[in-house]
Amino acid sequence: MDEQEIRSAFEKEGIDKEIKCPEAFAISEKYGIAKTDIARFCNTHGVKIRACQLGCFK
Repeated sequence: MDEQEIRSAFEKEGIDKEIKCPEAFAISEKYGIAKTDIARFCNTHGVKIRACQLGCFK
């Protein structure tokens, strides 16, 4: 996981302390970042994932 790449993508998309699941999916596709890496980053950095679809993010 490239934390700086994820941090940069979040900053570009205006994500700070909370992200909705559809936004995480869109960032994954747009920036080519694995959903599991986004989930790991969020868990590590205290970013809450809301409106989770299918339990992909915990």
